[in-house]
Amino acid sequence: MAHKKGLGSSKNGRDSNAQRLGVKVFGGQTILGGGIIVRQRGTPLKPGANVGRGKDDTLFAKVDGIARFPDRGQHGRFVNVDPTVSA
Repeated sequence: MAHKKGLGSSKNGRDSNAQRLGVKVFGGQTILGGGIIVRQRGTPLKPGANVGRGKDDTLFAKVDGIARFPDRGQHGRFVNVDPTVSA
């Protein structure tokens, strides 16, 4: 029988990169169309007016405007973009 443990590779030497999730634009801030508002897993925040949802549940602005985060009670928390009036 061997008296020393075999020197195999460690089983723990891996770690994944951070996913950089979270709110990128906060309420009252301006955002350009196509800009990312929230990166999330699942839908704790739902898309509202002028907001689209990507296949990974990322919320993005469809138009230039100001981000708003209304809470609709039982219906959940939403993200809206109020379009800016261009003069």
